Amino acid sequence: MKFNRFEDIIVWQKAQELALIVYKLFDKHKDFGFINQIQRAAVSVSNNIAEGFERKSNNEFKYFLYVAKGSNGEVRNMIYLAKNLNYITEQDFQKLFALTIEISKMLSGLIKTL
Repeated sequence: MKFNRFEDIIVWQKAQELALIVYKLFDKHKDFGFINQIQRAAVSVSNNIAEGFERKSNNEFKYFLYVAKGSNGEVRNMIYLAKNLNYITEQDFQKLFALTIEISKMLSGLIKTL
């Protein structure tokens, strides 16, 4: 698997989608501490994929993919909280949950190939 740019990596594209959904879904909420944390975690997924790729070393790239995987897990944890606090609907929860699972599997696959 050879990429010329991080923008070509499908899991980066999915992570960008995750961040956009999170930003749009929580843009009107008043719990600023919660919103700040989930937005930062969501953005961290694609940021770490990009940063690791730009390091131009498979070992460093793999390290940053693990960090991205951790941030993705943080988002998944926070959407459980969001659902339990009635910040999001069950439908929104299911959509985000499925996307975080997909991203996690893709990150694991990319890590294995490196």
